[in-house]
Amino acid sequence: MAIANSELTESFDFSDILNRQQEQLKVMIENLYNNSPYYRQKLDQAGIKPADICTMKDLAQVPFTTKDELRRTYPMGMMAVSEEKVVRIHSSSGTTGKPVIIPYTRNDVQMWAEMMRRCLTTVGVTNTDRVQVTPGYGLWTAGIGFQAGVEKLGAMAVPTGPGNTVKQLEMMSDLKSTVLIGTSSYGLLLSEEILKRGIKESMALRLGIFGSERWGDKMRARIEENLDIETFDIYGLTEIYGPGIAIDCPQHNGLHYWCDQLLFEIIDPVTKEQLSPGEQGELVITTLTKEGLPLLRYRTHDITRIKLEKCTCGSEYPMIGRILGRSDDMVKIKGVNIYPGQIDHVLKNTEGVSSEYQLILTRKQGKDKMTLRLEIDEGYQPQTVSDNCVRNIKSKIGILTEVETVPYGTLPRSEKKSKRVFDNRE
Repeated sequence: MAIANSELTESFDFSDILNRQQEQLKVMIENLYNNSPYYRQKLDQAGIKPADICTMKDLAQVPFTTKDELRRTYPMGMMAVSEEKVVRIHSSSGTTGKPVIIPYTRNDVQMWAEMMRRCLTTVGVTNTDRVQVTPGYGLWTAGIGFQAGVEKLGAMAVPTGPGNTVKQLEMMSDLKSTVLIGTSSYGLLLSEEILKRGIKESMALRLGIFGSERWGDKMRARIEENLDIETFDIYGLTEIYGPGIAIDCPQHNGLHYWCDQLLFEIIDPVTKEQLSPGEQGELVITTLTKEGLPLLRYRTHDITRIKLEKCTCGSEYPMIGRILGRSDDMVKIKGVNIYPGQIDHVLKNTEGVSSEYQLILTRKQGKDKMTLRLEIDEGYQPQTVSDNCVRNIKSKIGILTEVETVPYGTLPRSEKKSKRVFDNRE
């Protein structure tokens, strides 16, 4: 089970990291300017030469890179190496537009596997573990990324891929998988199926590593309780490498990120200004060593903060907070900006509420309405839970909402990512 957060009293010393990153940044921008026609033109148009960028403060004048640019240059118009050096490509789903294709050199693939190995080691996976990898394979980054890290560590990969829950459980039981990797939504679904089928005693799971979607403490607690395991939050995105660029540790104080490979900034998503460590805003990432498609100031739209504290686990790597939501997923209702992570926080502190909910936004006669549909645990009075939730949302978020309660297990489960926000306003 999860270890309770320890009190953090020591500040993280960013000075050495910053000095190293600034030296890496100079090399990265010089390489990008010389080898990527797209970025050379972009920097020239901004009146920026590589020698102009020496410090983090200088970096603030560099234009951001966006996902729209990657789409506009489809398939590989931003590549910074010759095609002969590309050994693999991965792609986003393309569900919201043209897919994004990312080329990888041999060094990129090896470094990604190394970052994933670090993630696995951080949470306590060893070469004696059997790791069931349920994310998708193929063009998507997750499945093959996890498998490469498992193999680099020397553990046994069980590459089941997504779906076919009956087969998943059979393999998990017969092979005595000790580590489960997937989305948190699928982790919850599998845990509930294990209890429903009465096969928990045949399982050997001890750890769960979940990513690809933001998930809250209620879901974490539910999965851990169902399976008697400890769970960890892993972070990544296709455009950078894939999953594995940051991970939770056994202290559960935040997600350690690999600052020798990636430079993290936090910006105000509205003003675009750099924020100081400790301030909450949008995460912007610069790849320091990536070859195939280096990215300079890539806007992730993920809301977090660089933590000032040094983790009591003793890691030399700094932390970001767990992702609160996305700047482009923020909803505004009655003049209040709301991130899904704020709802998670309220549910965490409301007794009798399950992890599953839906946030439904409607508009009638020009007036916005927010309805929170949520599952309640057995043994709790729906009206009491509803009243407490309404009060807590008003207190913590500052908005009055309607709450609909449904029995546990009523809301849909997913083998991929759960959809929680339904904005039905015109």
